[in-house]
Amino acid sequence: MGFGIFIHRSDSVYDDSPAERYQFPRQYLGRVRDCVGDWIIYYEPRKVPLSRGYFAVAKVESVVADPTAPNMYLALIAPGSYLDFSSLVPFTDAEGVIERGLLNERGIISGRAQAAVRPLSSSDFSRIVGLGIQDGHSLLPRTGETALAVGLAEERTPFEIEQARERVTYLSSRIVRDRIFRSVVLRAYDERSAISGLKLINGGGRAEAAAAHIRPVEANGPDIVSNGIALSGTAHWMFDRGLISLSDDLDILISRRSNDTEGVKAFIRKSGRAIPPSRAADRPHPHFLQWHRENCFKS
Repeated sequence: MGFGIFIHRSDSVYDDSPAERYQFPRQYLGRVRDCVGDWIIYYEPRKVPLSRGYFAVAKVESVVADPTAPNMYLALIAPGSYLDFSSLVPFTDAEGVIERGLLNERGIISGRAQAAVRPLSSSDFSRIVGLGIQDGHSLLPRTGETALAVGLAEERTPFEIEQARERVTYLSSRIVRDRIFRSVVLRAYDERSAISGLKLINGGGRAEAAAAHIRPVEANGPDIVSNGIALSGTAHWMFDRGLISLSDDLDILISRRSNDTEGVKAFIRKSGRAIPPSRAADRPHPHFLQWHRENCFKS
């Protein structure tokens, strides 16, 4: 087992679904197998417009041959392990390359940076994850008397593996995951309720809108932004109880079982369509919307 980097583009030609599977050719089979049972970080190349850099973490459960494509394989992601970063991590910062393992002995970026799948050291994993979840720094686990500074673990520490494993334990906390998921979804929707269109902020700067899972965690819904939607309290209540839902084109559907259909119509946006995220890749995925219509919506 070992940590790794999987390169994924939002415009990928591969049959990827980051929270569920990662498709790759035979040449990377050995490297991917080395990651089975451990965690990987997703990275989007800098040449991609509006690149997200290092943007998510997930655990590889197994590797299987792709039954639909010769000489292609699928890395299957452990259910419930995928998590978008609350803060996107760039390839470089003021101190240089974030992924230090890409530097050769002369301190120059090596050809390893072009590999779609590559191993990742414990220290690099800890650093990238720390930077990616820094919005939740107050919840980070402690080592002895001192809290781990997010993304600033000392390179010379003899406890790199222990620190990396602490990150993994942290990522598995439901409280932490809910907090990060909320941050990611509200960022995608600019803290505005997709159903009502309202953007209400209290005196402390906290948005009224909440982050709702389209397919709930209890029903194996992943913590990926495309399985989330920003909703006001009332809209969230109606969505969870199946009184409203969304078509694949984000038309707002109103249940015929509602006791106040006209009131619901007055509450939702006049256009009758939900506000989409600014990035197309963050839009609610039809796969999750279909699940909600079939399992929650009271048509």
